[in-house]
Amino acid sequence: MLERLKNKGFTLIEVLIAVTLLSIILGALYSTFFLSERAMGAVDESLLKLRELRTALDTIGREVEAVSYSRTADYTAFRVQDRDIYGKQASRFSFSCFSPLSPGLSMVSYYAEETDGRLVLFKKVKPARPGPFDDEEAEIMEDIREFSVEVKSGDRWVRTWDAGETGRVPEEIRVSITVSIKGRELSLYETLRPKIGRLL
Repeated sequence: MLERLKNKGFTLIEVLIAVTLLSIILGALYSTFFLSERAMGAVDESLLKLRELRTALDTIGREVEAVSYSRTADYTAFRVQDRDIYGKQASRFSFSCFSPLSPGLSMVSYYAEETDGRLVLFKKVKPARPGPFDDEEAEIMEDIREFSVEVKSGDRWVRTWDAGETGRVPEEIRVSITVSIKGRELSLYETLRPKIGRLL
């Protein structure tokens, strides 16, 4: 019986076939793992861009809801300027509001500028009245395609508005940001309504 067990080993051919099959299976698992990791990375990048876009629109929305304008106070303003950079919409949006970034009334501006061949959305905050606080400027989103602000005037949307001339803040403001995700352009917009001094 001991003699029979000694002769029950693997031949060299059997070992080579087993090693070959194992390497094929491990190669397939290895490539599947890295393909799925690359796909997850692309999804994460798209989700990050969408989250950044949503956060920018939410921030603008909260500040527009807190717009404060008075035709008798020269330190308040509400202006939308129609601009474009090489055919891409790049509005300039300035207004006085109550911002959580500084005490009291602030002048907030959102605008797109070209930096290193890419369109970048900036935000600038300064006190509405001169005071001890400095102006703050921050980059909100980089590599956008367009930034557009429109206001409702009667039954149509216009891209230029100055409360200094009209004497009032519009009822509705539409803010739109366009980005490119995986080679496709995606636009998200928000229709905003100032709430201070209005009936809720």
